Amino acid sequence: MRGFQGIPPVIKNLVIANVLFFLAELTFGGQFIETLSLHYYDHPEFHFWQLASYMFMHAGWEHILFNMLALWMFGSTVEDVWGGKRFLIFYLICGIGAALFQVGTMAVELQILTSKVNAGSISQEEFLMRGRSIYNLTIVGASGAINGVMAAFAYLFPNAPMFLFFIPVPVKAKYIVIGYFLLDLFGGINPGSGDNVAHFAHVGGAIVGLILVITMNRTNRRTFY
Repeated sequence: MRGFQGIPPVIKNLVIANVLFFLAELTFGGQFIETLSLHYYDHPEFHFWQLASYMFMHAGWEHILFNMLALWMFGSTVEDVWGGKRFLIFYLICGIGAALFQVGTMAVELQILTSKVNAGSISQEEFLMRGRSIYNLTIVGASGAINGVMAAFAYLFPNAPMFLFFIPVPVKAKYIVIGYFLLDLFGGINPGSGDNVAHFAHVGGAIVGLILVITMNRTNRRTFY
């Protein structure tokens, strides 16, 4: 198993950056979090840099620990294969793509609600309640970018054996990533009560990552620049 010194440099620096941002959240709170978290594009707190900054913010210790563990598990091998510069560009594109996908789905959801209230199929009160929950939603976390990395890993190493805590036998990477993607897709379409997970950011990151890695593999390009 790799020690900290054996972690590829971009993965290591991403982990350090995420931890520093999280400590800044705990220290400054309030406006710091509002300024860097992703808001709906029409929200007064929205700023263009949030399309990137949100992926360095996290909602709690469990959130950041799970994300950094997944980044290390799936990203280390991908960075070893691609090199640091290529991996970092890929990671950032996936994260920004996930943000755009999430904001886009929020716009669609609001449009659907508007159509329903205009047609009289939902009440004005329900429209306002559900509309406010979408409009005021803030998104934080590296999960969108990491889902892109997971998609790349599954594409490059589909049959790599992996162990899950609750399954005593190894499972191929492609099945784990596909299963996780389908759970997120289902969760986005059918959100449960109190579900505060940005499922469509995860879905968007995975789709962007898969498109990028397929394109790279087809053209045999060495870089994105």
